[in-house]
This record gives sequence, C-alpha cells and structure tokens, in this order.
Amino acid sequence: MNAQSDYLNPEARARMAIDEQLVECGWVVQDYQHAAVAATRGVAVREVPTEAGPADYVLYVDSQAVGVIEAKKEDITLTGVEPQTRKYQAAYPEQLPAFLVDGSLPFGYEATGTVTRFTCGLDPTPTSRPVFAFHRPETLARWRDDYNEFDGNATLRSGFNELPDLGIDPAGLWPAQAEAIRNLEASFKANRTKALIQMATGSGKTFTAVNASYRLLRHARANRILFLVDRANLGRQAVREFEGFEVPGDRRKFTELYNVRRLTSSQLDMANEAAAKVHVSTIQRLYSVLRGEELDDDLDEHSVFEIPLEQPVEVAYNPKVPIESYDLIIIDECHRSIYGVWRQVLEYFDAFLVGLTATPGLQTFGFFDQNLVMEYGHTQAVADRVNVDFDIFRIRTEITETGGTVPAGFVTEFRDRETRSTRLEQAETDIPYDSAELDRRVVAPDQIRTIVRTFRDSLPAMFEDRERDDDGLLVNIPKTLIFAKDDSHADDIVQIVREEFGLGNQGAVKITYRSGQSGESAEQLLQKFRTDYPTRIAVTVDMIATGTDVKPIECVVFMRMVRSRNFFEQMKGRGVRVIDSDQLRTVTPDAQAKDRFVIVDAVGVTEADLHDTVPLERQRHVSFDKLLNQIGLGSRDPDVVSSVASRLARLNRRITSEHRTEVESVAGIELNELVRQITDALDPDRQHEAATAETGTDDPTPEQLTAATQRLIAEAVQPLAGNPELREKLVDIRRSYEQVIDTASADQVISGEFSVDATARAHTQVESWKQFIEDHRDEVTALEVLYSQPYGGGLTYDDVKELVSAINRPPHRWTPDILWQAYETLDKSKVRGSGHRVSTDLVSLVRYALGETNELVAYPDLVNERFEIWLNQQQTAGTEFTDDQIAFLDLVKGRIASSLSITPADLQHPPFSAHGGLGKARQLFGTDLDSLLSELVEVLAA
Repeated sequence: MNAQSDYLNPEARARMAIDEQLVECGWVVQDYQHAAVAATRGVAVREVPTEAGPADYVLYVDSQAVGVIEAKKEDITLTGVEPQTRKYQAAYPEQLPAFLVDGSLPFGYEATGTVTRFTCGLDPTPTSRPVFAFHRPETLARWRDDYNEFDGNATLRSGFNELPDLGIDPAGLWPAQAEAIRNLEASFKANRTKALIQMATGSGKTFTAVNASYRLLRHARANRILFLVDRANLGRQAVREFEGFEVPGDRRKFTELYNVRRLTSSQLDMANEAAAKVHVSTIQRLYSVLRGEELDDDLDEHSVFEIPLEQPVEVAYNPKVPIESYDLIIIDECHRSIYGVWRQVLEYFDAFLVGLTATPGLQTFGFFDQNLVMEYGHTQAVADRVNVDFDIFRIRTEITETGGTVPAGFVTEFRDRETRSTRLEQAETDIPYDSAELDRRVVAPDQIRTIVRTFRDSLPAMFEDRERDDDGLLVNIPKTLIFAKDDSHADDIVQIVREEFGLGNQGAVKITYRSGQSGESAEQLLQKFRTDYPTRIAVTVDMIATGTDVKPIECVVFMRMVRSRNFFEQMKGRGVRVIDSDQLRTVTPDAQAKDRFVIVDAVGVTEADLHDTVPLERQRHVSFDKLLNQIGLGSRDPDVVSSVASRLARLNRRITSEHRTEVESVAGIELNELVRQITDALDPDRQHEAATAETGTDDPTPEQLTAATQRLIAEAVQPLAGNPELREKLVDIRRSYEQVIDTASADQVISGEFSVDATARAHTQVESWKQFIEDHRDEVTALEVLYSQPYGGGLTYDDVKELVSAINRPPHRWTPDILWQAYETLDKSKVRGSGHRVSTDLVSLVRYALGETNELVAYPDLVNERFEIWLNQQQTAGTEFTDDQIAFLDLVKGRIASSLSITPADLQHPPFSAHGGLGKARQLFGTDLDSLLSELVEVLAA
C-alpha cells in the first residue's frame, strides 16, 4: 500500500490491501456498477447485491460466480466471521450464472489485508484454514471442473476418502512402514494439516514417504508433491528413491508413471510445470525461488543448519509460484532450524506438511502441533430438580500450574493481540512466564492442545453410557461450553478444538461480544448452539457467563481463572439447567437423561479460595417435621436451616394456589419471600458483608463472622421459629403431596410368562429373520462370508456395520437387541448373554439362524470363553504371562470382541493409549507382538 493509505479509515485500508492481493493472485478487480465478468477468466467484483445484502467481493471464474470474500478491518479475528461469509455464499441471486454446491457458492474467504482464511465447500468437512494469499482463478476452475467430473470429489481432502485400505500385511512394506502410512492417512482424513513421523534411522523413512506419495497421486488425485530435504545431496538421493520405487501390483517404476524433478535453478514458473508431479528441493533453494533470486550452488550443498541467519526469513507472494503449487510437502531429515528461521517458507503454501525425522526436538514437536502420528523406537435446587448436580474433572498441566520459559535462541512467534498478524524472532535471552501471564503475555498452543485433548479422551469416562466409535471416543460430543480468557484466547481454543475433535466451522464456534461484527449475531450463534445438533462446542469469554439459558450443556470447561466467587457461580450455572430427556436427545441422540453436568477445571478455579455450590439439602434422612421442630427449639445449625430451605423451595414449586393462600395467611409473609430470606442468610457473601458492617473492618475474624451468621439466620427463620401453627400447616400440606412407600410387605408371584401374542410375534420375527438371511446372502458381505466360511476369517467390522444398516432399514427396522429378544421369548434356555447387545452379536445371531450352533451366545461371551481356552493352552505349552501382559491381553480381547480384529495401529488409540499404547505393547511382548495379535484374531474371532 502507498502512503495515501495512512489517511484512510481501517476498513478502507483493509479493502485497499485486499485489492492489491487479488491483483497479485491473478484477479481483475471491478466495481459492481462497471462489472464485466466476461472480460477475463477471473474477476472479483466489489459490493455485489445478494438476498442477504451486498457482499464485499464476489469471485467469478469463466463468467460464473464461484465464491465470496468477506473483508474486515485488521482488529477483527476471522474465525467468527465465517457465518457472515456463508450467509452471502447462500444468498447469491438465483437468476444469475453461478457454480453452486448445495445451494451455495463453494469458495469462501475472510480477509483483513494482513490475515486471510479460506473455507472450501467442496471438502468433506468444510473447515476454515489460514492461507498466505488468495488462490488463483485457474485453481478454482480446476476444482470446479473436477467436482463435476469426479462425482463431487474435487479436492485433496475429498480424495483422502478414496484411499484404499493397505490391508493387514501389504507387500513390500515393513510393519512399521505400513503402520506409519495408515496413521498418516488417518491424520489426513481427520483434516490435520501437519503430521510428524518419527522413525529410527535406517527404518526406511524415505521409502515410506515415497509409498505414501504414490498412494496420494494414484488414488487421492493429488496435484503435486514437494519433497523437501536438508541439502542437495539428500535431494539427489531422494530422486533415486523415487526412481527405484516399484509401484504395488505393477511392474513399473514410480518415474514411469509420474514426472519427478529436482529443482536446480531458482527460476521456476508453475505454469510450465503441469507435467511434474513431484519436486525435490532444499529449503534454501525454495526460498530463493519464492524471492526470485538466484542461489549459489554451494549453498544448496550445505545443510540449512550451516547457513547463518540471525532472523527468520520473510517471503512475499510470488505469482509464478502460487500458494496452491503443492498439495503436500514432505520435510525429510531437516534440522529443527527449518521450523524456526525458515518457517515462513513452509507456511507460504496451502499444503499438508509431513515431517520425517529420527530425533525430533521441542521445536519440531511444536511446529507439527504435537501431532506425532508414528513413533517407532453448584448453588441451588439440585434436590428440587430445578438444577442438576455436577462432578468436577480436574486437568492439571505443567505449564498451566507453573508457567514456562521460552529458551534463548528459540525462534519464537510474536503475534499482535488485536490484528493477530505474526512475526518470527529469535529470543536473545530466556523469556520466563508464570501461570498468570499465560495466554496474555505468552501463548503456549500446546498447553491449550493438551487440555483439549485430555478433555476429549476423558469424555467416555465422564459419560460411560454414551455410544463410542471404533477409537473408543464418544460418537456424540456432549454440548460443551468453554470459558476463555479473552477474544484472542478464544480464537486459539476454537481452532485447536476443531482440530482435536475433528469438527468443522459449525462444530466448534466462538461466541463473544465481537460476534455481532462477524455477520451472524451472538444470539443467532447461541440459538444454534442451543437447539441444533451440528454445533457441539462453544467458546466464550463473558458472553454466555451470566443469564444465558442453554439447557443441553453437559460440560463446562474452565480455561480461565475467576477470582470473583459470584462470577464463578454464574459461569458454572450455565451447566445446571435441567432439560427434558426427549428434548435433550434431539441435540444429543444417545443421552438418556441429563442427571448432572461436568465441570472440567483446567486452571484450578474449583480449588481456589472461592465459595463453591453445595446442595441445599444436607439432612436428607431427617423428616420435614423434625427439621421444623429443631427450628422451633432454637436450632440455628446451617445444615438444618439449609435443609428446611430446600424442602420449602420444593414445596413452593408444587403448592396449589389454595394451599398457598392458607400458608401465607398463617405466616404473615409470602412463601417466596420466606424461602428467599433463608437462602440469603446462608449466602457466605451476605454473611461476610454483615460481619464487615457490624465490625467496621474488611477482614472480620472467624468468631465475628460466626456471630454475624447466627444473627442473620435467626432473623431469617423467625417466621418459622415463632409460629408453631405455620410449622404444622406446612407439614400437613407437604404430606398431602406425598405417597407412602411400602417396603415392609412381601409379595409373591402368581404367574410369570410371555403372553401368547408375544410368543407369536417372536416366532414371526425369527422366521422373517431367517428368510432375510436367505434372500440377501449374496448381497450383504457379512452374510456371504458367514455362509461360505461360517468359522473362518474374512469377516470385518465394516461388514458387520453394513449388516446392521441393512437390517435397520424398512420394512423390518431390526436391531441386534430386537432379534435377540425374539429368540429369548421363544426359548430362553438356549440363549446366553444379557444386557445391551453389541453389533458383533449379529455374528452369533446369523450362525444360530443357520443352524451352525445349538445355543445363541453373546459374541463377547464367546470371545471370553475362547480366550480362557487359549490361555490354558498357552500355559500347558509352557508359556506364562505376567500380570501386566494379561492386563494388556484383556484389552486386546475386548477390542476383538467389539471389532472382530486388531492391528498394531489400534494400540495407539483408547483404551490402549491410556495404558502405554503401542510402545508399551512392544515393551511387553517384544518382536512377538505382531504375530501374537494375528494369532488372537484367528483364535478369538473364529
């Protein structure tokens, strides 16, 4: 921008910067009044009218509208702007030519002139991501054309779903290499843009990367891959690796199918590189390419660690090498400095980044967001059911508790709190910080990530009755509210929550006072959080702290400290609201009821010197009339008075108008007022205020505080203490609303049997089930396998899920539970296994229906029996297992019972990860691990 921009307001300066960036990226910028979208291939038109109002910019490719840019001034954080962009994308006039996906223009940008974010509506889970600049018109045209040609699979992210399974023992790959590829591809599918593979020297990291590259090019239609090395010699070695790679299932070499080129000149124009599918380069060569400056060949031969740089390098947009030049960048054996002073070179590209190393350092882990995919080597009315009670789940991390230190020499990112624009600088001295400075003076992303990840992994323990996925994580994340320290902190949390939970833009949202500046008002966002399924997690600062009713919230996460007791109680109160079970299930389908919520304390707020909520009811086993008698006899025990207040509050909600009149005529005070003054007297804040007023000191002694408390309580309960007629009236009215529970009388069974109608229905259901198996034996994979190999392998959990889906469709709408109950109704003596059915029980149901077994036994029970037999056989053969090994084998057994199989990769996920994961398994079983797992699958899943 020129000097004239200094005189413009912030919005105008942002528009000027955006205009310049668009032109650099190949777009012609036009005003709406003089629009001529056919003038060139890519046109950006300002202030285009839509049904939602004028869009800041609409992007046109080949005279067809394809996307929207929402412009904001620098001090607006962009994560919360996405709803406004989406609104304009969905409101483009129907009568005008446009490329629409699900009724919306698919490409959305938010930009301030210094920061740009992009959401691609062609991705499986559209999620905004930071980009260095705008994509070029020809790129959006390619995505549009691919979408039409490949049935909606246009982008690399959609292509990930086309990757075929590697199989149990893929040819040509060592187990560790296969595991690394599986884990890497799982990370890709989870939309993690950075991944780190740690493999020991000599274990074939480059070969693994070449194999992964081939799969992406062949099956996911990746456009181009960059293989980045530390020095030119390693580049030449990498090219040889590509040249020698034999394509699986094909005798041809990699380079017979795809062009691989090592960059040896700094003059590069991607327009001439259409045939090249893999570039190999050093990072210093790549930097010179972006700068358009020649590089001394000698520097290309040196490691970047040997090139002295005092400050991080900076890059500017190069039209000949646009940000979309590479889909994937693999960084092989590069020293940690590549993630420091050379960092901006990597982050220039809109690409997935994969690091290969044997010895990752702190800076490496930090750059890759700790995503190591492969490592080889409450106050009132709970008793009234107006609120639900709460559990506290405490998360402690070292940085949260004690702070940390950015060591001298560490290349550190410095970010403007308002604009969020960043710069990199090497710390000259240590930068210590304590917990109070965290997320204010210093932001430690891994502290946020560690808390979020621990929360995610702990949810199954918090909600044990909820449905889990194959990784043991909850299928439906409970509605969760996270309290952040400020808007910037909230922005960081939202982005990390999306990554760790695999959520899109709507799955995790920021709702703060600034939300109104982002198009969709805070109220609109809040309403979606309250009533819609997609929004699972909301992050706020103060916006939802007080007075906001979001009943489905089941988790309240504190990532900020609160010193005010009252404010903490108000914030915590967001979770106490009760909700009808049916209403709860509309937003959280597998929830049975909201009987409590969980406070997740990541900062120690529940352990601070604050008053915490305890139930009013503290004398649950003492009758109401006895409690009132104690008041009449002069008791001022806070527990007695609190329990009386709890019973009165419940009565106050149920009492009829007629009874209310009777009570209040005797009491001389409204029942509402009586309850209120008693609860006020029990409020520690009011007690402290009373003691302060009476003593004239801000710090009354415990004795003075006790005396003031006793006086407040005595005054509050006086209408009860001095009025026996009122106490008697209250007891009589309360008894009229109660039922007597007879636990003394013993009953006897007269008869117990299924009705004739029930037996007939069960018989019809079983016969229909048998016919279904016969009719679909050649259509449903699981049935086909069980017919042909009733006791052999070949059946996968995906096959079982396909069968679950098939039987659940009309007209039958069966579930394993329904079929199981039918067999129990007909002959319970032949059915073993009670409780909730699991999907794998269908294996037992099919085998029983086919006459392969004489008993219907729950599949997990069969696995348990086979496991015991196997253990006995091992013992007979002289193999003894330690207690630790048995405990781990029990986990393996459970996995096979629920999923029919297990691989070493599964050991990196819950529940194994909580017990040491793959590393612990290899320590326990050594080189026998892989064969042991295979043997258990063969024996237990027979």
